[in-house]
Amino acid sequence: MSVAARLAELGIELPEVAPPVASYVPAVVHGGLVYTSGQLPFASGELPATGKVGAEVPAEDAKGYARTCALNALAAAASAAGGLEKIGGVLRVGGFVASAPSFTGQPGVINGASEVLGEIFGDAGRHARAAVGVAVLPLDTPVEVEVTFTLA
Repeated sequence: MSVAARLAELGIELPEVAPPVASYVPAVVHGGLVYTSGQLPFASGELPATGKVGAEVPAEDAKGYARTCALNALAAAASAAGGLEKIGGVLRVGGFVASAPSFTGQPGVINGASEVLGEIFGDAGRHARAAVGVAVLPLDTPVEVEVTFTLA
């Protein structure tokens, strides 16, 4: 089943590619892979929340934001590659969680990204991953996700 068909089956509509907030491009194609820049959980051009996970932002909300980041990454990758049909699968996910000092649930937050990619790509969505807690992220977003996709 194609990626577009799977998205339709899941009722997922990809967002527009989020414009960069600094000097970079959203995604780059190189050597059979598509590397995305870190994607924030922009929805309709706005961040849904700001602050630290485990303080101002509940972990379950942050998990949903990580899902949004992954969908933003897929949109960026498809745009750079020339369409969804060019995306073959997921190689690696890097997740960053702006964390309160005592928060240790970063893997659960980044599961939001991993799970939606698995739903979309099936076995081709199985990937290596890092989930890292950080003091602060751009624009005070609670979550940022970068994804490396394989080309079809």
